[in-house]
Amino acid sequence: MSSIQTAPVDVASLVKRRTPGYSLETPFYTDQAIFDLDMAAIFAKHWLFCATEAEIPDPGDYVVVEIGPHSVIITRDDDEDVRAFRNVCRHRGARLLTDPCGSVGNIVCPYHQWTYRVDGDLIFAEGQPATFDRASFGLRPIHTRTVGGLVFICLDDNPPDDFDEVAAVLEPYLAPFDLAHAKVAHIDDFEEAGNWKLTMENNRECLHCDTGHPELVTAYFPVFNTTLENAHPRMRPVIERYQAANDALARVCSMRDYPLPQDGRRDLEDRATGFRVLHLPLDGAGTSFGVNGQAVCTKLMGSVTEPRFGDLGIHLQPNTWLHFCSDHAVVFRVLPLAPDKCMVRTTWLVAPDAEEGVHYDLDALTQVWRATNSQDGAFVGLTQQGVQDPGYLPGPYSTIEDDVDAFVTWYINRIQRYLESTSYVGV
Repeated sequence: MSSIQTAPVDVASLVKRRTPGYSLETPFYTDQAIFDLDMAAIFAKHWLFCATEAEIPDPGDYVVVEIGPHSVIITRDDDEDVRAFRNVCRHRGARLLTDPCGSVGNIVCPYHQWTYRVDGDLIFAEGQPATFDRASFGLRPIHTRTVGGLVFICLDDNPPDDFDEVAAVLEPYLAPFDLAHAKVAHIDDFEEAGNWKLTMENNRECLHCDTGHPELVTAYFPVFNTTLENAHPRMRPVIERYQAANDALARVCSMRDYPLPQDGRRDLEDRATGFRVLHLPLDGAGTSFGVNGQAVCTKLMGSVTEPRFGDLGIHLQPNTWLHFCSDHAVVFRVLPLAPDKCMVRTTWLVAPDAEEGVHYDLDALTQVWRATNSQDGAFVGLTQQGVQDPGYLPGPYSTIEDDVDAFVTWYINRIQRYLESTSYVGV
């Protein structure tokens, strides 16, 4: 039984009194009314990464995504375009597809057999009068965009208008990996016992990585926004090693035979589709997320030719982080389930001709991030327990948690805009 706060809260007042640089007050992580507000103001209004094109390689392939009360079909039509629709029959509202993924020739309602093509057009509806206009009763479309093999949807009729600008930034970084033609090696769903914002805050910093993720830090430098000058003494040898590896990565990038911007990009707070791109070296062998930076697949992705390619990391508000190495990609999405729980989906992608047992071992491919997800889930669970305690007070972020503060600031700004635009007064 979850410890969810039930007393009414004045959401608008909570938003206005948030102290910059500090974590949020308890109701933001525990209150049902604020959870419902998050679903309406964030998840129903913004562009969300939901799947990869590799999950729906052929016409008729589909995945179903549950976003709070919204059920969405993402499919590939007969022209091989990616489409998304409400998973609701236009007859009497029955759920159309109940499996999380699959392949269909047409989408057939299990109740009264209304039948739709995978482009959403209604092609069969029994017992309707001669005046019935099938063209008016196709599946309700949802705004859909693909960027470098990643599938985004927006549930709102008027999605944020900055997506084209963000896509233009991301596409050159993603192009070398050719994700649209990659192979899905594994998908893992992991339920965390914490509010979705705690999961995102945990992801937006690596202050805990050195002690909390022993498998990850054999390959990953936990030195975000840290310099020799502001580092704890125990971290200085790591930072010196990181600086040498970063110089080596710069040399590799300068010799590349495909276009890839070398500079990072960061715009996390002000725009609706906040993002950050950072290309970092890896420790040890510098190749991948295997132990000590070793490769986990012998086939390289897309047009990448240099194994020692480091980690291209991308953060997207509100629910996504992505990692791309020379030999595989790992993409993550978070979807809220309740005030005190959320689902983290991790998808591992490899080259299309990579064969399990030949070019990669599945356990070795997934080992580091499965361990990391489990460890992060434990940290999020501990934090959820803490923020529900009557003794909790918001605490200050450290100087190397600026991406956490940026995420929380983005969230508060978006909630405040929603409250103002809808004249919402709280409950």
